[in-house]
Amino acid sequence: MGLFDFFKKKEVLNTEEKETLDKGLEKTKEGLFSKLSRAVVGKSKVDEDVLDELEEILISSDVGVDTTLKIIERIEARVARDKFVDTKELDNILREEIAELLAENKSQDITNAFKITDVKPYVIMVVGVNGVGKTTTIGKLASQFHKAGNKVILGAGDTFRAAAVDQLKLWGQRVGITVIDHGMNTDPASVAFDAVKQAVEQNADVVIIDTAGRLHNKVNLMNELSKIKRVMQKFLPEAPHEVLLVLDGSTGQNAFIQAQEFTKTTEITALAITKLDGTAKGGVVIGISDQLKIPVKYIGVGEKIEDLQVFNKKEFVDSLFKRK
Repeated sequence: MGLFDFFKKKEVLNTEEKETLDKGLEKTKEGLFSKLSRAVVGKSKVDEDVLDELEEILISSDVGVDTTLKIIERIEARVARDKFVDTKELDNILREEIAELLAENKSQDITNAFKITDVKPYVIMVVGVNGVGKTTTIGKLASQFHKAGNKVILGAGDTFRAAAVDQLKLWGQRVGITVIDHGMNTDPASVAFDAVKQAVEQNADVVIIDTAGRLHNKVNLMNELSKIKRVMQKFLPEAPHEVLLVLDGSTGQNAFIQAQEFTKTTEITALAITKLDGTAKGGVVIGISDQLKIPVKYIGVGEKIEDLQVFNKKEFVDSLFKRK
């Protein structure tokens, strides 16, 4: 099974994946619905007071101010058009407007989970600050690619943190794939070059390059990421095919701020939002999708390898608004 077949298969979640997604979003759902219920107690129609409450609810669920205002404006227009909107309909109205908002970002169509090309190897450079689950995400991705029948090579390019190199090597041993490793305090660009070179020589399908997770100095970070790109391009001119930014969903709006910072330093083509199963801040996925216009391609909703799921907008909204 090649890359295209792997992602085509993921257009629809199977029963187990859907159950995992439902469970992973439980805390966000509980927070959202309990607040919604309180907002409409004793009220029969959606009026200005209810909309004010809804605005606070969405912001407190980490949807973000700008995206929240968009959603409220849409619902206001609907109320003005229909004259009377029953509060019992609020769940469905909110669901429809959020689904429509996400659907407007055409770059997030599930069939484009990755831009499939005939070029081999397909190079993914992964960036993100320390602690967001970057290395674990790389390991899970590599395992999924490998399981789908692809030959995968990893590049341990976060050479400033011993734990990152060791962790990636453990993933390689666990999954049975090659990890290119030059050890600590070595040149990350050299690691990336060797990983791509070996992938070309071995006719590998996918190369995933880890990078340093430092954000304290934007200039240094930008220079470092640019150097890694330039060095890879000496061997494979179109590399990297994707720059995947990993964000920790449990940090809410901090994840959005990190995304903004990274987009200033390098061209991000895709996002992975992790740790959604342990937080009530899952609304951040909606805000990030809407505001950055960078496709969310993966979400982490559990500890298992398969709990790193290809992001499906429809399934996400369905799970978010599913009442028990």
